[in-house]
Amino acid sequence: MTVSSTTTKNSYSGDGSTTTFAYAFKIFADADLTVILRSAAGTETVQTLTTNYTVTNAGNASGGNVVFVTAPASGVTVVIRRNMAQTQSTDYTANDPFPAESHEDALDRLTFIAQQQQEEVDRSIKLSRTNTMTSTEFTVGASDRANKILAFDGSGEISVTQELGTYRGTDTTTTTEAYVVRDIIKSTTAGQLNNVYICVADAVVGDLLTDTDHFELLVDAVSAATSATNAANSASAASTSATNASNSASTAETHKDDAETAKTAAETAQTNAETAQTAAEAAQAAAELAFDNFDDIYLGAKASDPSVDNDGNALNAGDLYFNTTSNNLKVYTGSAWADAALTAANFLTVANNLSDLNNAGTARTNLGLGTAATSASTDFVAVTGDAMTGNLTLGDNNKAIFGAGSDLEIYHDGSNSHIDDTGTGALIFRASSAINLQTPGGAASLATFSESGANTFFYNGVAKLATTSTGISVTGTALATTDTDTTNTGNVTLNFQTNQNFVLTLTGNVTLDNPTTEQVGQSGFITFIQDGTGGRTVSLGTDYETAGGAGLTLSSAASATDVVPYIVVASGRVLLGTPQLAFS
Repeated sequence: MTVSSTTTKNSYSGDGSTTTFAYAFKIFADADLTVILRSAAGTETVQTLTTNYTVTNAGNASGGNVVFVTAPASGVTVVIRRNMAQTQSTDYTANDPFPAESHEDALDRLTFIAQQQQEEVDRSIKLSRTNTMTSTEFTVGASDRANKILAFDGSGEISVTQELGTYRGTDTTTTTEAYVVRDIIKSTTAGQLNNVYICVADAVVGDLLTDTDHFELLVDAVSAATSATNAANSASAASTSATNASNSASTAETHKDDAETAKTAAETAQTNAETAQTAAEAAQAAAELAFDNFDDIYLGAKASDPSVDNDGNALNAGDLYFNTTSNNLKVYTGSAWADAALTAANFLTVANNLSDLNNAGTARTNLGLGTAATSASTDFVAVTGDAMTGNLTLGDNNKAIFGAGSDLEIYHDGSNSHIDDTGTGALIFRASSAINLQTPGGAASLATFSESGANTFFYNGVAKLATTSTGISVTGTALATTDTDTTNTGNVTLNFQTNQNFVLTLTGNVTLDNPTTEQVGQSGFITFIQDGTGGRTVSLGTDYETAGGAGLTLSSAASATDVVPYIVVASGRVLLGTPQLAFS
């Protein structure tokens, strides 16, 4: 075969459920693959053939699959790379026919090995094509390379010269353990707190960190902290020190790092001071605003009602002040000052509550109203919730008046009891042996119904309704309530309790559902009017009955009017008469 693809590796992301991953290149044997799982933390684990996975389609030009025994977890990277042994196993026998297929496999194998090597070269650190270096080798042995880093010398050549220190923790001024070259130690003493030293020669227990033969000061934290404190106390002094330091080049060069640290600390201290000042000013402004807002609401103690607030501005609803004349806290309602709190002298005490409610005489005495004659020993009784229980007894010609302007009066005139409405409608009241209807405004009674004899209801001086020995006679016109509904479609329930008759305009097919308000003996009519479309039908619930169970057949013409009489003979039985069709 020809080798037209340079792919030697495939990479996938595990999801905890997928076990099959494809490789898209040719191999000759299952062992020609290396399968690696890389964790999210960067740990690489080479998988074992047959133990962790199996391989399909070895020898196939388009590749095959790696099938895991256990699905790689979510977050794990699956890497499948070709890794063939760098050997040549093809053997030619002299004078045999030329083995074209074996020869082609051998060439493919060499090409695959070259691709593997190129994949590794592509992952190496190397010079660009236009860069030069005399030698990329170094001869320093392992012991000499220990604790050092790979670097470049002044000529840009590879060099192993840079040393690394090892941090050994904290110690006091006098060492408590032995140190070796390049050990880094931080002091914990008050005088050298946080100073950092490096060991320049092997030291024994009991040596001093300040011994310059064995230790060198790396970070002078004490000086830096002192400089920072001085800078914080006086930013201008720190600035002067920085100027003086710049005037002395040799001194600044010797302590360059300390000066820079001090300068940075001074600038930081100045910034913090400015930030603190800004925060203090903001806090002061907020406190002043809060006090001003409170001062605008609570105006303090005053002898009389103020007309403006403490700043001379208009009063606002909710403003408060303490009146030193009445010793009461007062609140402004938006238009006037009212007491916000009352003393015990301004209301009935708890000890009097029950007697005030149960006995009118006690209540009047407690309220300072004196005594009054009553027609019964109990004029008022205990109140539960919003309802008064018991009786209210009035003497003859005494009235109970409700509402402003005598809107409603209850009284007894010595013969009959009355409810007198001075509004716009008449009221009915049950007297001892009769029912009196009083005209609006308190004029003569419209009618009196006594419990015996013929009775007549008058309106405007004309008898309209009278009882006789055989029933009730009506003079004039009696109108039953009619439901006129101009939109009816779908399910419709007639309300027989509210209406006697019904005029229904059909705007769609209608089903009359079983009613729940029919009354035995009730009768009337139902008028069905087709809308401008016509052809609307009416279906009946089981409570509606027609002669012979024929149902209703209505006119279908647009705007046609049909009338159906009805009578209720029992609960759940509404009998419908024969429809009178197509009135015109």
